[in-house]
Order: sequence, then structure tokens, then C-alpha cells
Amino acid sequence: MKEIKVVVVDDSAFSVAMISNILTSNGFTVVGSAGCLEEAVDVVSRLKPDVITMDMTMPGADGIECTKAIRKFDSDVKVIIVSSMMDDEIVHNAKKAKISGYIQKPVDEEELTLLINRIMADEELFVQLNSLYFTVFKEALTDTFNKFFKFVPTYQEQQNSDQEQTSRGISVVMGIIGKYSGTMILDMSDETAKNITVSLLKKDSLTKDHIVNVMGEISNIIAGNACSLMNKSNPLFGLRVAPPTVVYGESIKISKSELDTVSSVKAATAFGEVYMNIGFNRGERQ
Repeated sequence: MKEIKVVVVDDSAFSVAMISNILTSNGFTVVGSAGCLEEAVDVVSRLKPDVITMDMTMPGADGIECTKAIRKFDSDVKVIIVSSMMDDEIVHNAKKAKISGYIQKPVDEEELTLLINRIMADEELFVQLNSLYFTVFKEALTDTFNKFFKFVPTYQEQQNSDQEQTSRGISVVMGIIGKYSGTMILDMSDETAKNITVSLLKKDSLTKDHIVNVMGEISNIIAGNACSLMNKSNPLFGLRVAPPTVVYGESIKISKSELDTVSSVKAATAFGEVYMNIGFNRGERQ
């Protein structure tokens, strides 16, 4: 693993010394320290650490406020709350602020070391997932259409954004669970969904249930095959799919997913346009 640079934020010189000694003796590089919000913002902006250990109680601002100030110019740095208190409210606020971890004083050397190593390993793993997932899910969509219909979709309008989705007629939402949580949305017009269903079932008389069931199963196959390929590339992902949720009706708003990384693409098929949106969070969902 690469060198891990740490800044210790605490208004107690004793705590700074204790935490710094623990970090240094376990192979981490302590590049600086700070005792208040202003110092923390200055030190982090200049030294660009990988990890910050953050005290909860400091003059003028607590650890959550300090973290939010740092996030304005460095959204990627990992923050670990270090506090003598660790109640439900602190944990809740830490999660809302996307804190990477929390540990209680007096700091246990092994616990802090394991926490930092796990956080940094998680980040490297997430970087790997982020570099793979969209290509893999497009391959799974391509392979599914090729096997079912003997043609390969062409792709257009690839984007990287997490915007609110509006159904074009029918949307299938696939939850993804495992090491990282994610969502795949397959969206298309009613006509496109009907054309696909007619081709598969070889019948013109279709009910809404026929279309919903077919589109749910196709989406399940695409997401399942993609997750299998991802797991084959790295078993630590441990990805699997939850049952599909089908949203039927034009102009229905699908909630903004608020994922850490999201990509979307339009696939031109023989039946019409199919839109795929896929993304992941760093957090785990069981």
C-alpha cells in the first residue's frame, strides 16, 4: 500500500502527541496537526493528507463543522472522528457528514491502525470498481440483447451525472448490494418495451403484466450478469442484485439516487431506445 499521510486535528497538545506517536509507530506519515477550524483548513489545504483524525470538541467549531469546511475544497479526504464521547447523536451526525469512521478516546492503537488501513483499502477497491462498472454493465446489456435478439445495440450520449430520472414509459430499478451499494435503472418508452416483449413471447396480445414481467427479468439478467463479472474481477466486491422494482407510466419522477459515482447511456436497439443509468455508493448496504 502507498504511503498514507495523516493530519491530526485536536486542540489538546497531549492528544496530538499521543495520536501522532501511534500513527508514526505503525507506519503512517503524520504531515501536520491543527487545533481549531482555521488551522485545520490551512493545514489540510497545504499538505493534502489522505486521512484526518478529527477531535469533536474544539474552540469555535466542533469536528462535524470542521469537516464540512474542509469538504468545500477537498471532498475526497478521509475523516475519522476521535472523541471521548461516542453517542448515537454523534454517530448519526458523522454519517450525515460522510465521515469515514469514528473511534473513542483513549485511542486504542490496534483499533486506529486497522480502521485507517481498512478505510484506505476500501478507497482503492472503490477506485477499482469505479474504473470497471460502467463498461461491464454495458457489456452485460450488449450480451443480453445479442443472445436474445441476435443484434448488438449501439451506444450514444454517455454522461456522468446523478440527476433526477424521469420515466419515459417503463423503468426498472435494480438495487445492488454487497461491499458497495448501487442502483441500475433501465428505462424506455411503452412502445419499446412492448416491441421487446412481443419479440420474446411471440404474441401480439399482451397485458401490462406481460410487459412488466419481461422487462423485470431482462433487467435482472443484465444486472446479475454484470455483478457476476465484477465479482470475477475481484471477489471482494461481493455484489448481488435485489428484486426489481418496476415503475410504469410516462413522466413519473424517479428519486435522485445520490450516489457517489453515476453514469448513464442511451442504447439504440432494433426495438427503440433503451436508457441505462448505473451508479454506486462507497457505503455498504446489506
